[in-house]
Amino acid sequence: MAKKRYLPHCSFCGRSEQDGATILPSPSEEAGICIDCIETAAGMLGMIPESDQDATIARARANKRGGAVAAKPAENRPIPKPAEIKAYLDQYIIGQDQAKKYLAVAVYNHYKRLDQPTSADDVEIEKSNIIMVGSTGTGKTLIARTIAKLLDVPFTIVDATVLTQAGYVGEDIESLLTRLLQVADYDVKRAERGIVFIDEIDKIARKGDNPSITRDVGGEGVQQGLLKLLEGSIVNVPPQGGRKHPEQPMIAVDTKNILFICGGAFDGIEQAIAHRLNSSFVGFSTAAGKSRVDRENIMKHVAPQDLKTFGLIPEIIGRLPILTHLLPLDREALRRILTEPKNAITRQYVKLFAMDGVELEFTPEALDFIVDKAIEFKLGARGLRSIVETIMMNPMYELPSTDQKKFIVTPELCARQLESAHFDAESV
Repeated sequence: MAKKRYLPHCSFCGRSEQDGATILPSPSEEAGICIDCIETAAGMLGMIPESDQDATIARARANKRGGAVAAKPAENRPIPKPAEIKAYLDQYIIGQDQAKKYLAVAVYNHYKRLDQPTSADDVEIEKSNIIMVGSTGTGKTLIARTIAKLLDVPFTIVDATVLTQAGYVGEDIESLLTRLLQVADYDVKRAERGIVFIDEIDKIARKGDNPSITRDVGGEGVQQGLLKLLEGSIVNVPPQGGRKHPEQPMIAVDTKNILFICGGAFDGIEQAIAHRLNSSFVGFSTAAGKSRVDRENIMKHVAPQDLKTFGLIPEIIGRLPILTHLLPLDREALRRILTEPKNAITRQYVKLFAMDGVELEFTPEALDFIVDKAIEFKLGARGLRSIVETIMMNPMYELPSTDQKKFIVTPELCARQLESAHFDAESV
């Protein structure tokens, strides 16, 4: 008689691996039991102390995957003060002091809200999501990622451009929480204290000035779908991602305590800001008012009404109450970004060359040359990395095969490497 084929599901609760369950098969592989049922049985028999059950389950899941278990933060871990958060950000991000202060205070208040004791005054602190406006390469994503690293909470970055209204080709709104669950190893309670960074939020702006009378599946439709996530509600999330199906089991996630940080370049919003500022000047104070406007850094005058003019619906603006901006990086800031942060691109290459026994040195003139090129290409901090990667490509290819012990990067070398790679302003 042929051996009965074992299907990977739990013989006790009936859940399968598609439901996110980790199944341990029997020696005969004719039955199986999931980790959760093992934990329940062990708890009933008193074999595992309640305080150690979560760690035991995590180790079992990691052994099943062949991977490591991420350390969970202590329950009573103190929340870093805003000044401490900003000081940590200063190690990795140059400039943008106002944005870092806004983020530090918002994150501090958010996690204080989660840890607030139950009181009799019935004062409930509401969540304050954040939106950052700034041109490409100014550090929006880096700030959010660095804060999550400091707090040791689940963090994920999702791209708003792949989201579509439910029922259309693309990803459902709820699928962005699938990535947060995956980062938290499907620990729902931990995921509900995480941070979601929604990038390219400006790309889902409404296509016209007026509410759409037809389907705007990638713009206003996505914004409408995001409302329930941003405000806080229980959302059914597909555990494996992808489209939702009636027969697919879901994981219920409460987004009330998830902090959402949105970022976007909002290319062209400067015109809306300038129009609003000019229209506010009336009477004899017109000239004096115009002189106080910094035309070079007009982004610092951004206001919620400018986001509405750009195409965000009022409901989503109201659910992103903290609005901050990131200024374009000037020459001094770009020069500091090259060398000062802990993960500066030049430091990364010094370490890479040191692993091959080569001492790498960038001359001050070479650093100035790289900065000048980044300003010419108008790509911000990302432009710095592209230029350095292009300059170092040939040396990284040739030097590991030689006995050379020191390599100096000069402006002449930079110009020669960029020219040979046809890296010019017209090609960027």
